Amino acid sequence: MNHAVLFVRDAQRSAAFYREVLGFREIVSLPDAVFLRAPESDNDHDLGLFGVGEAAAASPAGRSAVGLYHLAWEVPTLADLRDHRDRLAEAGALVGASDHGSTKALYAKDPDGLEFEVSWLVPHELLGEETEMRTLPLNLEAEIERYGGDRVGALSRVPPAARA
Repeated sequence: MNHAVLFVRDAQRSAAFYREVLGFREIVSLPDAVFLRAPESDNDHDLGLFGVGEAAAASPAGRSAVGLYHLAWEVPTLADLRDHRDRLAEAGALVGASDHGSTKALYAKDPDGLEFEVSWLVPHELLGEETEMRTLPLNLEAEIERYGGDRVGALSRVPPAARA
């Protein structure tokens, strides 16, 4: 995936959330549109936000209509994931944390209630038999003890230009 574009009630409010909580950098800002770059990314932009007004209804996706469930942003290390967990919890945005075997994931909601994931991917050479998809509670401190806080995850080791 190259980038995502979201319709939000207030582009500036949502941009502030993604900057302050997830560390995104603002690339272009207009009154009703903001383009952001994810940390460690060299992409033109990773997230576009288009403001549609405070009267906009909540997205029915997953409840009464088809639609996107969530986007996932990758972090390089488990220490980064722990930092994101702490910032998301402090912002009141953290809604869950799961161990999917090959992926360690946090789930959160932005100011408009749109869900997203922040995840760390276990390096392929360390997966062993743990390749089956699962959903268990995430014990992040135990995963840091197991893999190390500074071990770079699977996709993060590939230079951005080679990820295509």
